[in-house]
Amino acid sequence: MTARTCTYFLSDLHLGARYAGDIHAAERRVCRFLDAISPTARRIFLVGDVLDYWYEYRYVVPRGFVRFFGKLAELSDSGVEITWLIGNHDIWIFDYLPRELGIRVVDGDLLTEIDGSKFFISHGDAQDDSSRSFRLMRRLFRNRFCQRLYAAIHPRWTIPFALGWSRHSRAADSQDSAPKPDRLVAFARRYLRDHPDIPYFIFGHLHILEDIPVPPSSHVIILGDWLTHFSYARYDGHSLSLHTYHDSDDDRAYFKYLK
Repeated sequence: MTARTCTYFLSDLHLGARYAGDIHAAERRVCRFLDAISPTARRIFLVGDVLDYWYEYRYVVPRGFVRFFGKLAELSDSGVEITWLIGNHDIWIFDYLPRELGIRVVDGDLLTEIDGSKFFISHGDAQDDSSRSFRLMRRLFRNRFCQRLYAAIHPRWTIPFALGWSRHSRAADSQDSAPKPDRLVAFARRYLRDHPDIPYFIFGHLHILEDIPVPPSSHVIILGDWLTHFSYARYDGHSLSLHTYHDSDDDRAYFKYLK
């Protein structure tokens, strides 16, 4: 039996996105990936925007994601440690997923040690956009009173509105120039001044797949997405590598191993 020694990182799955084609096919693909890594996965970090939209009601579970949630529960029950960092699309996760699936949910940044190496993990939206309007929106979305007001509106109105907003935002982003990781790299450089012993900064959000060295010995890793790249990072306890997933083959290394 293969030993479970690896840690996996993936982000920006945007499951349920109406602009991404067949939503059930996308969900099944992710489940096949989770099946493929289950023999070696000790930990899995879902680094934000896993769902294109989610609002957690007290007594009602939103439609969809049954296969995906079931697979997470199966992995969690088998001993895999799963951590879900909230992004800017799946921001309204409260206690349902931790209680029902046995996973840890983190709202914000996470500094953690994995097999002797330190990792700074964050979705990246807070570090990538410093505009006043964005900061205001983040505060409103996290305000408990505003959340209660939103919950009082019937889901038949809020869910179509949120999915439409997401589709519009995605279309606007596709017309802009290619995302640049400059702000994330600048953040890592600043953070390293006070924490010089972090070799890996793990981000999502930008939908690009990048390994950016930050001298003298750190790397900024941007995880790509599951709309076009179907990408992830794997840490085996000694080195970290970036990969893309292919249904028909074993996953193939996308970048060199990072020492």
